[in-house]
Amino acid sequence: MELIPWIVGIVAGLAIGYGVRVSIAKRLQNSLEKKAEAELESAKSEAKEIVVEAKDRASSILENANKEERDRKQELRQLEERLLKREDLLDQKLRELDNGEKSLKSKENEIKEKENDVEHLRERAVGELEKVSGLTREEARKAMFEEIETSAKQDLATSLAKLEREREEEIEKKANEIITTAIQRYSRNAIADVTTSVVNLPDEDIKAKIIGKEGRNIRAFERLTGVEVIVDETPENVVLSSFDPMRRELAKMALEKLIKDGRIHPAKIEEKVEEARQELEQRIQKIGEEAAYEVGILDLPKEIVNLLGRLNFRTSYGQNVLLHSVEMAHIASMMATELHLNVDVAKKGALLHDIGKAVDHEVEGTHVEIGRKLLKKYGIAENVIQAMESHHEEYPYATPESYLVAAADVISAARPGARRDTLEKYIKRLEDIEKAVGSFEGVKQSYAVSAGREVRVFVVPEKIDDFGALELAKKISNKIQSDVQYPGEIKVTVIREVRAVEYAR
Repeated sequence: MELIPWIVGIVAGLAIGYGVRVSIAKRLQNSLEKKAEAELESAKSEAKEIVVEAKDRASSILENANKEERDRKQELRQLEERLLKREDLLDQKLRELDNGEKSLKSKENEIKEKENDVEHLRERAVGELEKVSGLTREEARKAMFEEIETSAKQDLATSLAKLEREREEEIEKKANEIITTAIQRYSRNAIADVTTSVVNLPDEDIKAKIIGKEGRNIRAFERLTGVEVIVDETPENVVLSSFDPMRRELAKMALEKLIKDGRIHPAKIEEKVEEARQELEQRIQKIGEEAAYEVGILDLPKEIVNLLGRLNFRTSYGQNVLLHSVEMAHIASMMATELHLNVDVAKKGALLHDIGKAVDHEVEGTHVEIGRKLLKKYGIAENVIQAMESHHEEYPYATPESYLVAAADVISAARPGARRDTLEKYIKRLEDIEKAVGSFEGVKQSYAVSAGREVRVFVVPEKIDDFGALELAKKISNKIQSDVQYPGEIKVTVIREVRAVEYAR
């Protein structure tokens, strides 16, 4: 019985709690519905605003589009109007052209009619003249020309002679002025080469070393360089004698190296001669570059520059060929400037005119022909070759510059003291002797020494034995007697040297 009140209380509490919850739920539901309604109203309001704004924008866009369309239509109307105006102008011009063409045709017809009338009148006049004179047209023309020729012949001959005389005097005077100006502007001294070089010695004792035991050193030196070494009573110097300037220079450089080294024997001589030969090649290249730079020519191939350097060791009638060529280049350049010709072509043609002399002792043919081939080989311009090839008149004068090169050659060679004919003949005789000896098989080297009174021939020992050397000396002497002109007698010395070389390892 005591539990009943507790149960009733619990049930009553549950009922009250349920009622409270239902009341709270209804309140919450009412609050949410109101909130949702408020948000819905707000959304509707915003949607209306957006629709209104969109309508306004659409209206603005449509209005702009209509405006643009109106503007385009206006532009099209204006363009159409301009085109129509142009078309009217073209039609008007076409009509004017048609009218002008008709007028020109009409005038042309009138002119042709007048020409025909004139021709008829001329024919009638000629016919009347022929009847009156009793001569045909050709006969009258011939008679008139004969009369004019007869009356004016003497006057014409006198005028032509006077014109030719005045022109010739004027040309000669101008040529003399140009040549004189060129010679005065270029006043380098003329220096004739000699055939000997002097090497100074630090003391007299070195002469014994140069000669060597039983003369072996001097013989080895002369064989390797091709020069004659003269050791006489002259204090503190020796003389190197050779007609070939390049051999003399090589021998001088080698001997100076040997004297500086102090050790002189055949092996050391070979070493120093080879060193001197290499240094001489470098010096040749430098000399060629300096010559080209002096005349202002900087685009020559290095092979041509090297050949220019070799000309420094060649002579023509005692005149140094390189100095002669440089002098010619300056003279030809000055004359070309005065005559308004191609200065560069004249200068190059003069500088390279004797380039064949650098190798003419090695190649068959005249130095002009050899020079032409060399210049063609190394890509020198054809107008330069034409300028240089005529200086000895082996080829016709193809360009005005070729006359200048020939004139410059004569001017340079004819200067007082520039050349010596006797020396050139002497050198030519020595060259002929060496050329005659070199034609025999088995000859390695040959040198004309003692002013051409002796020729030393070095043979290949594998090809020529001792008895063959005796026979070769006889053959060489016979060939020299038959082919070479010389005074006195020439001693032929054939040298056969055998070397045995082995290395200990």
